[in-house]
Amino acid sequence: MLNIAQRIDRLPSTPMLRKVFFITGIAWVFDAMNQGMVSGVMAAIGKDWALTTGQLGLLGSIGMLGMALGATFSGMAADKWGRKKLIVSNLVIFGVASGLAGFSINYPMLLVLRFLTGFGLGGEGPVAFAFISEYSPTKIRGRNGVLLESFWAWGWIIAALVAYFLIPAYGWRMAFWIGAIPALFAFLYYKTVPESPRYLESVGNMEEAGALVSVMEEQAGIHHDTEVGERENISTGDKIRITFKDLWSRKYVRSTTVLWIIWFGVNFGYYGFVLWTPTLLVGKGFTLVKSFEFTLIMCLSQLPGYYSAAWLVERIGRKKLLSAYFAGTAVAAWLFGHAASTSEVLLFGSLLYFFSLGAWGCVYAYTPEVYPTAARGSGSGWATAFGRLGAFTAPFVVPVIYNFYGTESGFTYVFIMLTAVFAAVAVAVAVLGKETMGKSLEEISE
Repeated sequence: MLNIAQRIDRLPSTPMLRKVFFITGIAWVFDAMNQGMVSGVMAAIGKDWALTTGQLGLLGSIGMLGMALGATFSGMAADKWGRKKLIVSNLVIFGVASGLAGFSINYPMLLVLRFLTGFGLGGEGPVAFAFISEYSPTKIRGRNGVLLESFWAWGWIIAALVAYFLIPAYGWRMAFWIGAIPALFAFLYYKTVPESPRYLESVGNMEEAGALVSVMEEQAGIHHDTEVGERENISTGDKIRITFKDLWSRKYVRSTTVLWIIWFGVNFGYYGFVLWTPTLLVGKGFTLVKSFEFTLIMCLSQLPGYYSAAWLVERIGRKKLLSAYFAGTAVAAWLFGHAASTSEVLLFGSLLYFFSLGAWGCVYAYTPEVYPTAARGSGSGWATAFGRLGAFTAPFVVPVIYNFYGTESGFTYVFIMLTAVFAAVAVAVAVLGKETMGKSLEEISE
């Protein structure tokens, strides 16, 4: 007799899976859009309110601190209360907080609301990717994880369009008001998306889990004639709640270590350049509108980055892909930091977005694969939260290095630092990472 996980793993892609995937992808678009607009807002509000680089750094970092706490809380809460409830709750939190941020009357008020926005944004990622990973059969699980992350590119592109067309015309407040849309989308998500069958199985709700899988089996033309709900089919490993201490036990210490290194490095490196790129380009002599234009063009290269990673992840595996794309990001960061002309800025900046976002896609696909269902939310959440500390740190470190070396050399030294970070992550994955391609979620976590 097959349990829920085994029944899911023998399925092809089904209409139900595609619906859950697409609607969750739209939620991820909103997450990306809200984060992406911050870089444009930082550049615009810095002029509007005459903020110092330190104040701008805090504005970029405070949201990351909220994201770290949100990821920690949501990951643990998702293992207790379910994936769907946490995704919906986070959509409401960051949508409402973003809308209110548009009414900020001073800098402290904006900081508080950006923290709350970050709390909701940070909680969305680890839960959403655990959710899709659990819905996906083994043979397409990695591809689905990368493709889900590719929705990030569309959100970032929308954010770049808002920065390019709307902020110069209507001001930075308009960006925050647009960021309130997810609060309305949360209602649609709640009504149309069912809970993860693997999660339902892990908490003993076999009847509902079996009913959901039966729908997918019927859509795929697969007949299942055994009675659903027999408790002997539940993996005993998934009935055990794993604590933070357990994540560092001998069984999980390798996975936890490599995930924390990956998440810290990719967050520090990525947010070290995306939040500051418009501002740094202004420092190189480009106008604010021109810097938004360059950022928009570079954002478009995220799409081939994601789609190439989605194609490769089920062919060469997670470990090789992560190492290669992080190495590519390191080389692109070095070249971008030494760009001497407009064409080089666009070319090397596009390569930077291509490799870094391809790596991001694989990180999100890989993360939920290394823990059992009972700990998937918590393990992913803690790794994501630690990573957000890198995102919190980067906006402070970048202006320090930039100001220390001055406008002539500061840009170059910022990207030398980021090159070192991406290269270190590439080495860590090559040495400590383990391959998860072609293995069931239950097999990996044994």
